[in-house]
Amino acid sequence: MVSKVNKRTHMYKNLQLLRSITHSHSHRKTSVLLDASKYIQGLKQNLQQMNQIASATISQKTIAYDSMPTLKVEPQEEGFMIKVLSERSCEGLLVFILEAFEELGLDVLQARVSCEGNFCLEALGIKENNQYTHHLDAQLVEQVVSQAIQNWKEITQ
Repeated sequence: MVSKVNKRTHMYKNLQLLRSITHSHSHRKTSVLLDASKYIQGLKQNLQQMNQIASATISQKTIAYDSMPTLKVEPQEEGFMIKVLSERSCEGLLVFILEAFEELGLDVLQARVSCEGNFCLEALGIKENNQYTHHLDAQLVEQVVSQAIQNWKEITQ
């Protein structure tokens, strides 16, 4: 007897909860369940519309995006901090940048690179001890790395 009362109380509480979630004003169990079914169908339609809008927005961004990666060169005590960032994946760009470092006579002391989804490079390049690297400044490093990025872009397109 107590078990049946507990089941009914539990069922009533769940029905009230379902009624409040779905904003149903029905008092019959079947009507509340039908309202819940309609509510779920509406949520599914809203989710599909949002997914369509999101995928359309993403495809527009990838089609419209065609700019160069951003480049920032900061002088350090013994070298330069070079930061390259792009909102899209740049297959092969790292090779061009490392060749530019070699051309400048910079050794990479420390680097962090991410190529998944977008391209991000932070590298600390230090000057080799020779006569050619004493005249390096941030502007020259920026020009050479920027030219490497431009060369990469011309080859990949």
